[in-house]
Amino acid sequence: MPLTQGARYMLLSTLFFALMNVCVKLLPHLPALEIILFRSVISIVISYITLRVLNIRPWGSNHFFLIARGVTGALSLILYFFTLQNMPLATAVTLQYLAPIFTTVLGIFIVKEKVKAWQWAFFLLSFTGVLVVEGVDTRVNPLYLMLGIASAVFSGFSYNSIRRLKGREHPLVVVFYFPMVALPIAAIYCMFHWVTPHGFDWLWLILAGIFAQGAQVCMTKAYQAEKLSNVANLNYIGILYALGLGFVFFGEAFRPEVYLGMSLVLLGVVLNTWYVRRHRVVPVAPVAEPVV
Repeated sequence: MPLTQGARYMLLSTLFFALMNVCVKLLPHLPALEIILFRSVISIVISYITLRVLNIRPWGSNHFFLIARGVTGALSLILYFFTLQNMPLATAVTLQYLAPIFTTVLGIFIVKEKVKAWQWAFFLLSFTGVLVVEGVDTRVNPLYLMLGIASAVFSGFSYNSIRRLKGREHPLVVVFYFPMVALPIAAIYCMFHWVTPHGFDWLWLILAGIFAQGAQVCMTKAYQAEKLSNVANLNYIGILYALGLGFVFFGEAFRPEVYLGMSLVLLGVVLNTWYVRRHRVVPVAPVAEPVV
């Protein structure tokens, strides 16, 4: 089954995010916002240099949605890292996987995109797979639970802002605004909670920044190339990347039920991709009238 351009970009994005998470996992002794600081600096440098080389104005012209993308994206990331530090890992990750659903729901109102009834079923199927893989610890402080949900909601707003900028701004301009907002927030925190990296920490921080930049660019291109509901659920493939990389790099073993969860995630993604391609409207070229 051939993949659309948007689907290919989203699969690359989830892979880069998974590789970034491996680097972050190798830095448990550094504060989360310090990692965000390095990630933001690397992203700003790469984006600005590339935009200048391409002779593209880095500040763009659709400032409302560019700033909205930066603010909501930064809030989502900070809240996600905060929940990671204050609730079980599996629960925090599961809550973050609500983001594709919120993205699609908000897209109905923000970008006026319709979602087919069957697509909701496919989203539910993939999310059920996430629940089977990760599980949920019900002994969670309601405050942190709400913060985790808020992180997913902010992600939904962020991705809708990207979609609204389709055809209006270069993807690198959209990416540029995210670290511009996150950097000062992270910098203020690090002024009071700085931990000096040592040895291989610098390598993992640089790689985390590079992988994050690749993930952001690919994700932006994916959301600008396709309807939100067509590519959002491909984010669930990220859990398969995470399981595979966890096994390779950290020797993490699979529980028997994980295979069932992975199957449900894949089934939901494949069915949605198949459904989208089957119902894709192909523009018909006008038939030339015969010359008399």
